[in-house]
Amino acid sequence: MTTELWDRETFVEKLRTIGVRAYHDKHPFHIAMNEGRLSQESVRGWVANRFYYQQNIPIKDAAILANCPVRQVRQAWIHRILDHDGVSSGAVESTVLSGESAAPHAPRTAHTTANEGGVEAWLRLGEACGLSREELLDNRHLLPGMRFAVDAYVNFARSQPWPIAIASSLTELFAPELMSARLAAFEKFYSWIDARGLDYFRRRVTQARRDSDDALAITLEYCDTPALQRQAVRALEFKCDVLWSMLDAIHHAYGGLEIAAPA
Repeated sequence: MTTELWDRETFVEKLRTIGVRAYHDKHPFHIAMNEGRLSQESVRGWVANRFYYQQNIPIKDAAILANCPVRQVRQAWIHRILDHDGVSSGAVESTVLSGESAAPHAPRTAHTTANEGGVEAWLRLGEACGLSREELLDNRHLLPGMRFAVDAYVNFARSQPWPIAIASSLTELFAPELMSARLAAFEKFYSWIDARGLDYFRRRVTQARRDSDDALAITLEYCDTPALQRQAVRALEFKCDVLWSMLDAIHHAYGGLEIAAPA
C-alpha cells in the first residue's frame, strides 16, 4: 500500500500533537518548578546541568548548517548560532585575530560583548542563583544522564539529513508558553534569585516564536515526501524524548530535595 503525502494542515497537526503528548512541560520536575516546590539546591542543580545543553545548542546548529546545501536555509538558520554564542568584540576579538591564546573559561565583561548571547545570559542566571561562572564552564556538576542525552541530540543533528535535524528543533513550537510560565514561577516563588538573572527566559519567549516559525516553514517545504514527513514526526518525538531524559537525570539527582507545596 502506498503511503500518502499529508497535506499541510495534517502535517502540522501531526507535529503539534507530539507536543501535546510528549513535551517536557508535563515532566514532574517542571511541574514542581512551576509550583514553587524546588529547593535552592534543586534550582542550582537544574541550572548547572541545563548549561551543558545551552553550550551545545550552537554546536548542534553548526552541524545542521554544515550539512545543508541550500543557501537560503543557511541564511535563515545562521542567526541561531549568534543568538546563543553572541557576537564578540573588543579584547576577545583582538585576541583571536592576533593569534594569541586566551585563558580557558576567562571571565567575560560587558565591554567585550557587543551582542550578548544565550550562553552568556545563562551564565548570568547561574551567578544569580549563587553558582560561579567557573563551576558552570567546567561542568563539574554535570550528571552522566544529562551528558548522554545532550550528546545524543548533537550526534543526531550531525548524522541525520538536514531537514530532519531541523524538524527535531520544532519543540520550539511549544517553548513560548513554557518560558512564560517559568518566568512567572521564578518571579513569584524564587525571589532569592536576582531578577536580572532571568533575562534569558524573557528573551526566549520572543526568540522561540520566531525560531519555531522559521523551522516549521522549512520543515513543511523540504519534508515533501511521505517518508520525510514521517521522519520529521519521529525526529520531533526523539527531541521530546531527549528533553524528557534530561529532566529524568536532574529529577533523579535533585527531585528528593523539593520543598513542600506553598499554602
